[in-house]
Amino acid sequence: MKTSQQLVAEAKAAIKEVDVAQLAAYLQQQSEPLLIDVREPAEFTQAHIVGAVNYPRGVLEMQLPNHPLVAASGCAAEVALAQLAEQPLYLICRSGARSALAAESLQRMGFSDVYSVAGGMMAWQDAGYPVKA
Repeated sequence: MKTSQQLVAEAKAAIKEVDVAQLAAYLQQQSEPLLIDVREPAEFTQAHIVGAVNYPRGVLEMQLPNHPLVAASGCAAEVALAQLAEQPLYLICRSGARSALAAESLQRMGFSDVYSVAGGMMAWQDAGYPVKA
């Protein structure tokens, strides 16, 4: 038997994490950043990072083929998803736990350049970075 904290700690040991300053630098450099907010829709509606797409943790893997960059590619969903998997993909949640579990899951799907944002939206807002309500 494992606790949720143990499960998250194991996931964090197997994934790449970035801090909010690294995320902010990435977002400034990209015209179409790949940032997925894995919180629940009500959390996302309260405050989120501009440009983030909301796919809750519970449906993330099934919703990826609907990502705007996949849909806009004009390719078959599997081809577009494979192209998406080759790009840096950042995941954020409230504290960094759900995004760590999500990053681990996406790695198992074949995403090699996926990052969980340590501290999540709490750290983002504590650092004074902008949000959209």
